This record gives sequence, structure tokens and C-alpha cells, in this order.
Amino acid sequence: MKILITNAVHPDLPRRLKDAGHEVDYDPDFRYQDLPDKIHHYHGLIINTKIKMTKEMMDLGVNLKFIGRLGSGLDIIDLAYANEKGIKVISTPEGNRNAVAEHVFSMLLALNNNIIRADKEIRQGQWNREKNRGVELEGKVFGIVGLGNTGQSLASKLSPWTQHILYYDKYLLHTPNHLSNITSSSLEEVQERSDIISFHVPLTPETKHMIDENFINACQDGVILINTSRGGIANTLHLIQALESGKMGGLCMDVFENEKNQTHTIEEIKLYERLFKQERTVFTPHIAGWTQESLQKIANVMADKVLLG
Repeated sequence: MKILITNAVHPDLPRRLKDAGHEVDYDPDFRYQDLPDKIHHYHGLIINTKIKMTKEMMDLGVNLKFIGRLGSGLDIIDLAYANEKGIKVISTPEGNRNAVAEHVFSMLLALNNNIIRADKEIRQGQWNREKNRGVELEGKVFGIVGLGNTGQSLASKLSPWTQHILYYDKYLLHTPNHLSNITSSSLEEVQERSDIISFHVPLTPETKHMIDENFINACQDGVILINTSRGGIANTLHLIQALESGKMGGLCMDVFENEKNQTHTIEEIKLYERLFKQERTVFTPHIAGWTQESLQKIANVMADKVLLG
């Protein structure tokens, strides 16, 4: 097959595909606007977020047999139309699930122990011990929304820290055997009982703005929310309002509704300025699954799936 890789990847991926006899065009600087004129040459595309596979784009890919997504989010691909066209869609959530789970821990521990604020104060010559007294995870009820690859990885890591883990996943029929220490719950129970809730769901019409005013109001006062999945599952304004009112006790965000700063409207600029003024928050630039190890893991998971057909 002739395969185009449009984003920077670990060298294991193009090497393994070439070793298997495929013709590989590896172009990390590939531009989306150039794809319509070139897509018909390829049997396979391996893409990341800068490439959107719409119905119109797939129609131009007359020889397309598969689309590989580096990572897990499939909202950049029209899945229904790909299925209709017989185009196989491959994703690699196994490659970065551990990285995301570790990132959830790092953000939560930084928040609960005031690490970022204390570090800043120390550098400014301030010594505020009581102000920065932390909160332990032990004994807290931890809720997980979405028990896919990443949710399961997080749950397994939580076990030594707390024995009170609830999860909600409407599409999971049975709790995995290796996670017998967690409890399947309704979404309402997760909201009512959890001190901390971490979200691991795809962005779909069903999950768009699932974290809104109504969702937050159904949670405990002081709840901490963690979003490392997709920015669009949360209503940013409602998060801000809950932080300002004290309904939420903290927020960890690795993903945002609009992650392209250069495209922010005046309203969005004001909205994010208001968000970033909130103290009980930790923010990172969509790097939860972005580790040296996950780069290689994703490459090899993709290679395995492509070569296995």
C-alpha cells in the first residue's frame, strides 16, 4: 500500500511499514490544504488533529482503505461515513493511556497540595506553610466517567491510594476482572458521592457540554473536576461560574474548547482570562498523553494494527 503520514511520529512507525513492503510518504509538515489534490494517491492515511477527515475528503480518497489516528480522539473523522465507504478506522488509545493516567495524578496532586502556588511563593521569598496545607487523596471518593483504555488505566493506579472508586460507563456491560476494587454506578451516584471526578469520554453529540451547570449543581459542594479527554465536553462559562461561586473546589484541565489561541474571539479571550484568574486550578496545554514513552508506544501500536490488517 501507499501510505501518507502527516504528523511527526516515532521513527519506528515509518520504518516498520517500509520493512513490511509498503511505500511510505512521511511528511510531518504536511498541510491540510494540500490533501484534496493528493489524497487519491494513497491507500492509507495516518493523521493527527490537524487533518479532518470529512465526507467530502473521503470522497476524494478514491483508493483509501484505512485512516489511522495517532492517539484516541476520533472526533476528527466522520466515522459513520467511513464505515459506509468501507474505510477502516484505526486508533491507538493503548499507546497513551498510561501517560494520561499519570498526568491526571500529577495535576490532582499539584492542586491538592498547592504545589504551583507554593513554588511561586518560595521563589518570591515567601514562606507560607499554613496557607499551603494540603489535602490527602486517601479516604476520598473518586469518580471516573468513561471506563475505556484511559479510565481503566487510571482506576488501576488509584487502587493503592483510595478504596472508594466509582465509575460510570453506559456502554460497558461488565466491570473488567482486573478492576474488581471499583464499583459500577449511575451517573447520578457518581455526581452525588464523588469528591473528585475525572472524565475519559470521547467528544460526540451525546457528550458535548455534558459538564454544564446542571451537571455541576448535581455534584457535591467542593467537588474537583478533571478533564483530560476533550475540551468540548465542558461548558467553559459554567466551569468559571462554579469556581467563582465556590460550588467547585478545584479544576484540572488539559483540554479546552478552543485550543488555537490565534483564532480566539474577543469573547473567548475574555472568557479564558476570567478562567485563568481562578486560584484552585491547574492547566496544561493538551499534553496529558504527550510523553517520550507514549510517542514510541503509539507508533508501535499503529504499526501493529496496520500490519495485522
